[in-house]
Amino acid sequence: MRARGQGLGEGARHGSVAEVVERVVAVQAQDASAAALGIRARAADVTTARVRRAAESERSIVRGWFMRGTLQLVPAADFHWLLGLLGPVFLRQSERRYRELGLDEDVCARAEAEFAKVLAEGPATRAELTGRLADRGLPSQGQAPFHLIRRAALRGVLCHGPELGGEAAFVLLPDWLPAEGRGPVGEQAETELALRYLRAHAPAAPEDFATWSGLPLSAARRVWRALGAAGRIVECEAPGGRCALLAATAGEADGPLGEGPPDVRLLPAYDNYLLAYRSRSLSVPSAYERQVWPGGGQIRPTVLMDGLAYGTWAWRKRKAAADVSLFDEDPDPALAEGIAAETAYIRRFLETDR
Repeated sequence: MRARGQGLGEGARHGSVAEVVERVVAVQAQDASAAALGIRARAADVTTARVRRAAESERSIVRGWFMRGTLQLVPAADFHWLLGLLGPVFLRQSERRYRELGLDEDVCARAEAEFAKVLAEGPATRAELTGRLADRGLPSQGQAPFHLIRRAALRGVLCHGPELGGEAAFVLLPDWLPAEGRGPVGEQAETELALRYLRAHAPAAPEDFATWSGLPLSAARRVWRALGAAGRIVECEAPGGRCALLAATAGEADGPLGEGPPDVRLLPAYDNYLLAYRSRSLSVPSAYERQVWPGGGQIRPTVLMDGLAYGTWAWRKRKAAADVSLFDEDPDPALAEGIAAETAYIRRFLETDR
C-alpha cells in the first residue's frame, strides 16, 4: 500500500512532473539530480528537460526548505502555506546554531537586506550572494552564508529559481511565486499536511508523520486524535505497531494487493520512500540496512520491487547503464527484467532534451 501510494508499486505511475510532486506532497531535493530521478521513478514518461521546465518555465514545482528543514520540491500551489507552517518551526530550531555562528538579529537583518538588493536585479547563485556578504563586511566564511540564505528562505524572502551555468540560483520569492489566495494556517495546516501525508504514505502512525515532516510529535499526535474523532482515519495493525489509513480509502486494504506482475523501480539516493517513516523495516530487510545506509548520512540508490529493497545501484555515465549490486545472488528473473526496463528508461530520461 505504501509503494502504491507513492506511485512506486502495482504499476502506479503518474502522468506529469507536477502530478508526481502533488501526489507525494514533496520530493527530497538535497541533491537536485537525485530529486529529478525520484520524479522519474514515479512518472510514466518524463525527461530531465521536462523536470527543469516544470521548475523554471511552468513554475509548477518549487525547491525550498520544508520537511525536516531539508530541501524539497513541492507543488507551487502549496508553497506558501507549507512555508507558513514549517518555516517558523525550523527557524526556532536553528536559533542555537545562529548564536554559535555569531549571527545575531542585526547581522541576519543586514544580510537579508543585502540579499534583497542583489536579487532585485535578477537571479544569483550562492557564491554571488556570499560575495555580497563579504563586500559588506558580513559573515562570509564557513557555514554562515548557508545559514543566512536558508534563514532568508524560511522567512519568505527568497527561494530557489532557475539554474545558472549548471548551479542553483536564488530569486526573490514574491517575484518568482506571487501568493495566490490564502491557504490553511495553524492547526488547519497541520491537519491538511497530515491528510496529504496519509494519502501518499499510509499505513502510518503519528510518529512516522513527525519523522517525515519535522513537526513536533505532540502536534502529530494531536492531529491524529482529531482526525480519529472526526472519523477521517481508521486504525489498522501493521508490523511495528498500530497505524492509520484514511477512512475514505481504507477499503483498498481489503482488495487485491500485489497480484499483478512484479513492479521494479530504481530509486535514487535519498529517496523520500526511505525517509518517510520512523522505521525502515517495511522497506529494507534489517540484514541489509547497512548496504543502503552505509553511514555518514548517505542513503544509496536502491533497487525496489513491490515496495521492498532488493539491492543498490549506481549510474555509470560512460556505460550509460546501472551498476547493480543485489542482496540475493540468485534473484527472481522478474527482477532482472525490471532492472533492464528501468535502466532503459533512465537512459531516455537523461538523454532526451525535450
